[in-house]
Amino acid sequence: GIVEAMDEELYHAHPALSSTNARLLLDSPARFHYRQSHPQPHKAAFDLGSAVHSKVLGVGYPVEALDFPDFRTKAAQTARDEAYAGGMIPMLAKDLTLVDDIAEATLGHPTARVLLERPGTAEASVFAHDPATGVDMRARFDFLPDVTDGRRVTVDLKTSGKSAAATEFERTVLNFGYHVQQGHYLDALALAEGDTDAAMVFVVVETEAPHLVAVHQLDVVYSDMGFTAARHAR
Repeated sequence: GIVEAMDEELYHAHPALSSTNARLLLDSPARFHYRQSHPQPHKAAFDLGSAVHSKVLGVGYPVEALDFPDFRTKAAQTARDEAYAGGMIPMLAKDLTLVDDIAEATLGHPTARVLLERPGTAEASVFAHDPATGVDMRARFDFLPDVTDGRRVTVDLKTSGKSAAATEFERTVLNFGYHVQQGHYLDALALAEGDTDAAMVFVVVETEAPHLVAVHQLDVVYSDMGFTAARHAR
């Protein structure tokens, strides 16, 4: 079923198959197996995207502003590590303006704003069991709208250091396996709630000014490839 307001650390520690691990499994079963017993260290490169998610969605890891010019000093590194240990995103105070600007651009986009302001749940955790393979699955939707009379359109928010244009996003889909993510997420939702008609859109915002925003939906070819690959991973 669907779990609201689930702690992020608890969700990520859950043993059910995630979209990230499904993609890793498709890339290399040996790499997947290694990761299960060798957890990866935190990557600071993800902090900006996580902070933007928290700002736009209103939930997620809290951000702690650190008043240092950079993280080169021992004091700055200690403060950063303590923030991580406390379940927070350490951000240099000077970088918070960038987070605010990206979030403002996202919510200023008319289509993105409509999609994100509907009744629904941000950071909704979905758990399901696939009877065909016996595999337990999990998915964490950035935004899962409530069931209405129309088709349910879920949202995945992506920050990108590249162009948000369709031609660049198509390459990004293949490089990062976003089509597999979509297949995994929508399969989990269908198994958990019986909603086999749900769709997904990707709201992409550029991290460089002027922070252009685009909303993309995968065409039927990529969508079918994603469902097939997600099933193959299970």
